[in-house]
Amino acid sequence: MSKTISASHILIMHKDSQNSRSNLTKDEALKKINELHKEVTENPEIFADIALKNSDCSSASSGGALGNFGTGMMVKEFEDSAFSLKENQISEPIETDFGFHIIKRDG
Repeated sequence: MSKTISASHILIMHKDSQNSRSNLTKDEALKKINELHKEVTENPEIFADIALKNSDCSSASSGGALGNFGTGMMVKEFEDSAFSLKENQISEPIETDFGFHIIKRDG
């Protein structure tokens, strides 16, 4: 059986993202994700709150929580980053076809 982990994320889309609901340029989205990354790395306990207020993913309503997932369920860049984190660790911003993400491994 493949290993599963649980993680949360913050997604900032830009107008060129897949299924985008954003009007931000890619540069504006990158600037925003970097600002949010600074906030959540300085205060990890506000991750869910920041996700709720800022994330472009439907998971925002649950504080960015994605629940449990195994390998092959997420896009490769996201999966590689999520699985490389230790529990409660927050990733550097990463880019996928959906935009820019900050990932926090929950378990």
